[in-house]
Amino acid sequence: MKLPTKVAFSFKYPQTEPSLKQSPIYDFHLKQGARLLPEAEARPLLTYGDVPGEYEAATTAWVAMDDTDRGAVLVKGQDAASFLHGLLANEVRNLPSGAETTNLLLDAKGKVRFVFELRRTSDEEFQLSTEPGQASELLQALELYLFSEDVELSEVTDQHAPITIAGPDVEGALAALVDRPLPEEGSAALTMDGLSLVASKTSRATLPAWKLDPGADNACALWQALVTAGARPIGRIVWDSLRAEVGLAQPGEDIDETVYPQEARLEHAFSLEKGCYIGQEVVAKIDTYGGLNKRLCLLRVDHDDPIPRGTRLHRQDPDSDEWRDLGVATTWAYSFAHDCGVILAFVKRKHQESGTLFRLGEGPARATLIELQGDEA
Repeated sequence: MKLPTKVAFSFKYPQTEPSLKQSPIYDFHLKQGARLLPEAEARPLLTYGDVPGEYEAATTAWVAMDDTDRGAVLVKGQDAASFLHGLLANEVRNLPSGAETTNLLLDAKGKVRFVFELRRTSDEEFQLSTEPGQASELLQALELYLFSEDVELSEVTDQHAPITIAGPDVEGALAALVDRPLPEEGSAALTMDGLSLVASKTSRATLPAWKLDPGADNACALWQALVTAGARPIGRIVWDSLRAEVGLAQPGEDIDETVYPQEARLEHAFSLEKGCYIGQEVVAKIDTYGGLNKRLCLLRVDHDDPIPRGTRLHRQDPDSDEWRDLGVATTWAYSFAHDCGVILAFVKRKHQESGTLFRLGEGPARATLIELQGDEA
């Protein structure tokens, strides 16, 4: 794999409303000289300065990612499992204690409202870990469906401060740091360097990963302990490279309320076996009959300059010579695997074959569709 020694990263990330929880590690990153977005932005850590080195560590060793600005909703009560199971797109009721999955709340038309991580903390309690700034909205959405059930909903964002570690060496590295064997699946309460935390086995952009939550008060201490133990800090720049290369959509950037789960490659986040839930009929119909109008695709750009989110993809009609609008870019990243700039974009059906060439915006830039591993588009 070619790793350039210098790559210019000047992409301006879309800004969010200034009402988000600040990462409890933000000031520490600042003192260490990291490049950051303003503190009110979601996922503000961009890089510690050596982007190629951070990417190499993610793909050959292990890295730490600051997810401490995520939100959280707690759902508990005798009817919590059945209540959530009847609303959410993925399995809930049959999850064993400690298990964690990606889950969705869809609208009645089958489109995505919320993407979050659901962990069963006990028989009658679930934690929903949300994208930054979305916990209150998710709680309000769930409350609309709550009638006489024995269920209590509360926002616990201030107590939630996960740090994700990932990479080929992450399992052995974490096992050497904690006080007991790691669970083969699910989550467990562990102690590391005197800090109590909940460790959940997961994955990030196909890399093996663990999510560690020590609570907000201990997040900075855990971050420093992980870095001291050899974890390389990475930020949004490298994360976007990793996820773009495998076609992983980011809520708020690639996913909004106009998107069906299958369009955004969220097949891992819904079930076709669990029975009824909001939007289930539409999701099942798409699975049975197909007919998606668009699909998230990966494209190689013919230069390394950032492509703004929202840039349209055009193709010339061979019969009329007219330029047709056939898609929209949602994520730009520099790909070290492909040694070029790449975009994730929603591309209309019948134009999703590998090698298909598009004009970006008014040109002259071009982008060529790259086939993703396991792609059936």
